[in-house]
Amino acid sequence: HVQLVESGGASVERGGSLRLSCSASGYMKTNACMGWFRQAPGKEREGVACIDSQSATTYTDSVKGRFTVSKDNAKNTLYLQMNSLKPEDTAMYYCAATSWPYYGSICTDTRVYGYWGQGTQVTVS
Repeated sequence: HVQLVESGGASVERGGSLRLSCSASGYMKTNACMGWFRQAPGKEREGVACIDSQSATTYTDSVKGRFTVSKDNAKNTLYLQMNSLKPEDTAMYYCAATSWPYYGSICTDTRVYGYWGQGTQVTVS
């Protein structure tokens, strides 16, 4: 069983930066996809950024050039560096991991993920 714990969410002003962290524990396949998702009130959960089983990254269009996803395999930790934050980035951010390898932009699809964290709130004003 895999456990994911997010941290780093906070309230910031427009233009600010945050770094989210997701610590993974338990048995996780080394070639699992890991990703960041977000859900704003009244909206569906959407993929923000992910790292696929070949360590390729994918970003949703609205965060390209502002967000960077990375993974430290030695620490079993996934990161999301968020710069130039906008009010529309306000949401609960979730970390997720797959049970099987996936390649390419499918890693932004919530349906391929079996493990989810509890979320960390990001508020931009």
